[in-house]
Amino acid sequence: MDSEQLSREIINTLRSHGHEAYWAGGCVRDRLLGIAAKDYDVATDAMPENLLRYFPDAIRVGAQFGVVLVRRDGVDVQVATFRSDHDYCDGRRPEGVTFTRNAKKDVLRRDFTINGILFDPVGKKLLDYVEGRADLTDRRIRAIGNPHKRFAEDKLRMLRAIRFAARLGFEIEAATFEAIQKQAPTINQISVERIRDEISRILCEGGARRGFELLDETGLLKVILPEVSALKGVEQSPQHHPEGDVWTHTLIMLDKLQNPTVTLALGTLLHDIGKPATFERSPDRIRFNGHVEVGMKMAEAICRRLRYPGEVTEQVLALVANHMRFIHVPEMRQSTLKKFLRMPHFEEHLELHRLDCLGSHGKLRLYDMARAKLAALPEEELSPPRLLTGNDLIAAGYAPGPLFQEILGGVEDAQLEGRIATRQEAMEYVESRWPNKTCGA
Repeated sequence: MDSEQLSREIINTLRSHGHEAYWAGGCVRDRLLGIAAKDYDVATDAMPENLLRYFPDAIRVGAQFGVVLVRRDGVDVQVATFRSDHDYCDGRRPEGVTFTRNAKKDVLRRDFTINGILFDPVGKKLLDYVEGRADLTDRRIRAIGNPHKRFAEDKLRMLRAIRFAARLGFEIEAATFEAIQKQAPTINQISVERIRDEISRILCEGGARRGFELLDETGLLKVILPEVSALKGVEQSPQHHPEGDVWTHTLIMLDKLQNPTVTLALGTLLHDIGKPATFERSPDRIRFNGHVEVGMKMAEAICRRLRYPGEVTEQVLALVANHMRFIHVPEMRQSTLKKFLRMPHFEEHLELHRLDCLGSHGKLRLYDMARAKLAALPEEELSPPRLLTGNDLIAAGYAPGPLFQEILGGVEDAQLEGRIATRQEAMEYVESRWPNKTCGA
């Protein structure tokens, strides 16, 4: 069973009890656009208590808003009672709702016309009270009713407008766009987690470049990501970056993202975030000395501010930290190269480098070289079993201490470079390099 099948069963059940029930929101929009809908939501005139009676295993996910979740075979469908919202006082949610049996009233409290179309899958009938289908045809994002009121009710709608416009390749209608510009300074009234999730979707759902251009044009970017806004106008060396400033370079890379993970997308956005702070113009060229180290600190601060999970932050920092290392692949020692190639999620490092090249000079020589070296090295050569441990050193008479790390690192390097291959060779190597067994104490 999938979401569509379950939603049809739910609608049939509601109809059998004399209720109206329709597909609502994104699933209707996507079907009209010829896009496969991922999730199906149902809107109905059935009151919440009736929903719980018809679907006794339903989960009350938004009881105060008349929303329940029906789950079957691991598939979820959200079912919501028609409602009108009371006043919004915090820019996030209504103080209360009034349930209604009027479908039009339910539509009029929604965000955008393209999300306000209802569809009856039984009678094959569209209910369009807000000219949403015309806006789909005209490829337009338009707020339902007064856009200033819509965005004052829930500030997140400003970011949603940009996400839909970017992902679908639509334009934002003039009055809706103006309302976003006017209310952009208030976006931080909502939680950073909600902002974070919309940023991730803008980056990963398609149209990331257009999304960030719209964030910039509306004024939202300088409020939620001022460090990214600061990339604009930061010159780069024409020799290495004929495309222009750091902002342009980043936009080109975002444009080339294809179904990225959130870590790769964030790494792309933030890989040069340290350049504005390290910009230097010398007589012969423009330099960004230390931009990687500065960028790591800035990227960490951004990820923590937006409350990304620790594992996401860790990988983003690794991408920022290592994005310049591909320059040194041709002359890397075997041990250094193997450690580089076996980094966790190396495919993301490789893809970031490819995007970095395509966003600037377009030369993929180092990318191709790294890929070839990776393909030529089996896993057992990249990460062979360790020949020695600290316990082996102690058993050989070495005093435990800080030098153990240096010794074991030296043994691993020799092993990766093919100079030693057995435990005996490793021990002989240690005793020849570190003959003083008490030096680690």
